Amino acid sequence: MGTADFDAVADRLYSVDPAEFVAERTAAARAAGDADLARRIRGLRKPTAAAAFVNRLARADSAPLRELADLGRQLREAHEQLAGTQLRELAHRRAELIRELAGETSGLSDAVARAVEETLEAVVADPDVARLVLAGRLTSTAHADVDNWLSLPVKDIAPLGPSKKEQQAARQAHAAAERELVRAEQAAEEADALVTVLRHRLADAETRVARVAEELATARAAFERAERTVADLG
Repeated sequence: MGTADFDAVADRLYSVDPAEFVAERTAAARAAGDADLARRIRGLRKPTAAAAFVNRLARADSAPLRELADLGRQLREAHEQLAGTQLRELAHRRAELIRELAGETSGLSDAVARAVEETLEAVVADPDVARLVLAGRLTSTAHADVDNWLSLPVKDIAPLGPSKKEQQAARQAHAAAERELVRAEQAAEEADALVTVLRHRLADAETRVARVAEELATARAAFERAERTVADLG
């Protein structure tokens, strides 16, 4: 038996129920027919309940897990390029995908379900974990660094769009701004009308001043003629 045989044995062992793992491993080691292969088989660790569940996910349909692993790569690239919009979109999809996968843990205990979710988060954050999970040979819960922005808990992922409360506040602010704009336009129209009235009044006043000035000049000229006439008679 060679490497291919070892891989076949490992694949089979990690697909059985954890309760049957030790017995199956012992039987496989005895049937190996090769001391080195038997040693390698005996070295295979029994998976935890959470690890066994993730292994079954990988064997049943690896497409969602492959997408999750690829999201990690895309998130790292978007982070390096400072692509904010893309980061939010990818983080949102990551949260959705983890929720979908973790939603299949309804029959597990709370502790095991949390361990499954932690492992799924680690698939995004750590390429080595992703490879192990996709191979279906996970033996224990994988933990991502809690400070790693790639694997923040799903509940901490900010939604792509504003919340209902924020949307309502935005609508109210927009309505208030429209009311202020209407008031400002009305005030501007009133001010413009007042300026027009004042301009007309100024024009009228200037006309009256010009008329009075003309009348004054006429009266002064008449007065001067009268003075000359009196002087001639004297």
